[in-house]
Amino acid sequence: MTSIVRELSRSLNEPEQKLLSDLFDPQSYVGEVFSLSYETALLQVHDHHRRKVGGIPALSFLVATRISPDEDFDVESEDASVILLRVMDRVDLPSEDVATGIRVELSRQVSGDPNRNWEEDGVMDPETSHLLSFAGIKCRVIGTFYVTRENRPGQAPQSILSFGSDISNYYPNRGLKVYKPKGKALSKIVNYRSEPTQHETEIGFVRYASTHRQFQSVDDVPVRITPEDLSGQKTALFGMTRTGKSNTVKIIASSVFAMRWEIGNERKIGQIIFDPDGEYANVNTQDANDPKYPSALKNAWMDAPSDRHGELRSDIVTYGINRPDYDPERKLMLVNFYEDRNLQVGKKIIDEALAQSGSRGSNYIANFRDVRFSKPSEDIGSEATRYKRRVFAYRALLSQAGFSVPHNFRPNAKSLFNKELRDAMRKAGEHYANPAKSIEKDSLEWNEAARFCEVLGEFINNNPNKAYTEFNDAYIKNSSSGEWADEDLKKILAMWQYPNGPRLIGAALPNHTNDTDDDFAVDIYEHLKAGRMVIVDQSSGDLPLNKNSAYRTMEYIFKENQKLFRNGKEPHDILVYVEEAHDILPASNELDLSDTWIRTAKEGAKYNIGLVYSTQEVSSIQPNILKNTTNWFIGHLNNTDETRELRKYYDFADFEASIRRAADKGFLRIKTLSNQYVVPAQVNQFYIKNSLPPTVAKGQMTLAAGS
Repeated sequence: MTSIVRELSRSLNEPEQKLLSDLFDPQSYVGEVFSLSYETALLQVHDHHRRKVGGIPALSFLVATRISPDEDFDVESEDASVILLRVMDRVDLPSEDVATGIRVELSRQVSGDPNRNWEEDGVMDPETSHLLSFAGIKCRVIGTFYVTRENRPGQAPQSILSFGSDISNYYPNRGLKVYKPKGKALSKIVNYRSEPTQHETEIGFVRYASTHRQFQSVDDVPVRITPEDLSGQKTALFGMTRTGKSNTVKIIASSVFAMRWEIGNERKIGQIIFDPDGEYANVNTQDANDPKYPSALKNAWMDAPSDRHGELRSDIVTYGINRPDYDPERKLMLVNFYEDRNLQVGKKIIDEALAQSGSRGSNYIANFRDVRFSKPSEDIGSEATRYKRRVFAYRALLSQAGFSVPHNFRPNAKSLFNKELRDAMRKAGEHYANPAKSIEKDSLEWNEAARFCEVLGEFINNNPNKAYTEFNDAYIKNSSSGEWADEDLKKILAMWQYPNGPRLIGAALPNHTNDTDDDFAVDIYEHLKAGRMVIVDQSSGDLPLNKNSAYRTMEYIFKENQKLFRNGKEPHDILVYVEEAHDILPASNELDLSDTWIRTAKEGAKYNIGLVYSTQEVSSIQPNILKNTTNWFIGHLNNTDETRELRKYYDFADFEASIRRAADKGFLRIKTLSNQYVVPAQVNQFYIKNSLPPTVAKGQMTLAAGS
C-alpha cells in the first residue's frame, strides 16, 4: 500500500519535477563539486567523464545539483534546485604537486621516443593513470533554477521554472553532482525566459569557443531571441569590421518585420535603419552564400506567405538622396528649402552644416545660426511685414548660394521696402540707387533680389552720408515697433558682407530639392506609425549631412512620440537602427544631456522608442547611452581599451579574453532583456529564403559571413 501511495505521489509531482530534471541528463555526468561559495564552484572531474561528454570547453555551461535522476523529490525542498555554472579555468587539486612530479618523471622515460606517450600502458601503471586523470575546474556561479508555484485568483496553483541570479545558501560539507547540459537540456537553459513570450526567432546555435569541433555535441542547439526584448530598449552590437554586426542587424530587423504575418500573433513595429554603406537598401552578395543569388534586407517581405506579398511589399520603404534605376520607388530624403512649411527645417539643416564647417566660431556665422523662422499668428501688421522681409532676404540668400529655385516661385517685395527707404538709398549715391530702383519692378528676378539685399546690408552698416540714420530716426518717430531693421534681418543681410557668406550656406545643397514641398522627417514618421520598415540609404551622402539628417529625423520621432505620451495616449512602437554609431551618436565625452540621442537612450523606453546601435568602438559611445543599454551582441574586439569598457556590464568580464582572441565571423556573446545571463552563439547567415531556388535555400544555414 505504501509503495502505491508513493508511486501515485510521484506521478502527481512528476510534471513539476521535470521542470528541473529536464535541465540535465544523467548520461552527461562529469564530476563533483568539492568547494562552493556564493560566487565560485570548484569541481573535480575525471578524464573518462570529460571524454564521454565531448570535452569541457572554457566558458561552457555546466549544472550542479543534488537531485537524483532515479528518486522522487519535493520541489519545495532546499535541495530541489539546479545551479548553473560557467567554466572559467583549471584549478589545482591538493595533490597537484605530487601529480606534476610523477608526470615529469614519466615524461623523461619516453623522451626522444616518438611512438610512446608517458600516460600509456607500460609507462604508467593503471592505478597511477586513474589517480592522475582527476583534475580541478574553476567555475563561476551564474545562478539557480528552482520551481515556484504561482497562485492566480480562481485558478489552480501553477508550477513554473524560475531562475535567480545567485544562490540563496550553500553547505560546505554537502556534495553536488555536476553535468554538462547538451541537446534539449542545453536548449532549455540558453533559451530560458523569465517571462513567457509570444514571438521567438532562431538567431544561431550554441558555440563556446573559436575551436568549434562537432564531437562536442553543442552545434545543433539553437539559440533564440524574442523581438519583444528590443521594443523600447537599447541594443548594442560591438565588434571589429567583418565580424558579423550587420549580419546580426539584418536577422534582428527581419525577425521583427516577420511578426506581422505570424498567425494569431500578428504585430507591427515601425523600424528605421540608417544605412551608411547602402548594404540594407541595396542588393548585395554578402546576403547569400551563392553570389548568383544576391539579396537585401529590403526584400524581407518575400519570406511572407505568397498570398500576402502584394500587401507586405509596401511595408518596406527606402529613402536616399538619389533614386537609382534599380529602385524606382525610392523616396528622396531631400527638402525644398524655399517652401513656407520647410523654412525652419531647411534653416536648421544649414545651421548644422555651418556648425560642421571651420567657420562656426565666426561672429557673423554664429549670429546667422541664431535666426529662427516662426510665422506670426496674424498675416497683417508690422510683425507680419518684418517676418516676410526676413523670409525675402533669406530666400534671396539661398538663390545666390546656388539652391535651385522651384518653378514659378518668384521673389515678392511688394510692401516690404517702403518708398522712404528707397528714396534714402537713392540719396546715398548710385551704388545704392540702382538696386533700390530694381526692387520696384513687378517681375523681379532672384539675382536682383540678392543684389538688393547685399546693397541694403551695406546701406545699413556703412550709413553713407548718415542717410540710413535720418531715415531710421524718422521711421522710429512714426512707428511703435522700433527700428526699421530688426536684429534677425540684420543677421541675414550680414551674410553678404563677407566674401564666403553665401558660399558657406551652399554646404547644405545636397539636402535641397526644388520639386517637392514635403518634409522627409514627417513622411518617415508616418511610415513608422503604420508599422513599416524604413531603410535610409546614406551611402551617397557625406558624413556631416548624414549625421544631421539622422539627428533631425530622430528628433522629430522623439518629439512626436513624446507628445502622444504627454497627452495620455500610447506612443507608437518604433525601433531605430544606427550603423557606424561612432559617426552618428554623440561622442563619449559629450556632456550635453539635452541631445536627442542621449534623451532617447535615457527616456526612450517610456515613449516606446528602441535604439539598436552598432560600432567597432565601445569607448566611443556616450556613457549615458551605454548605461541604459539592455541588449548586447558582442563580437571580436582586438584591444584591451574596448574590452575593459565591456567589463563594466553584466558578466562580460568572463568573456574578455575570448572576445580579444576569437576573431571568427558571427561568433557573438549575447545578453538580452529576457535572458539573465550571457549566451555564446554562432549567428546564422542572413538571407531571404524565398529569393533563392529551393535547392540553394536548403543549404544556406551556415556560419555567418556578416560584415
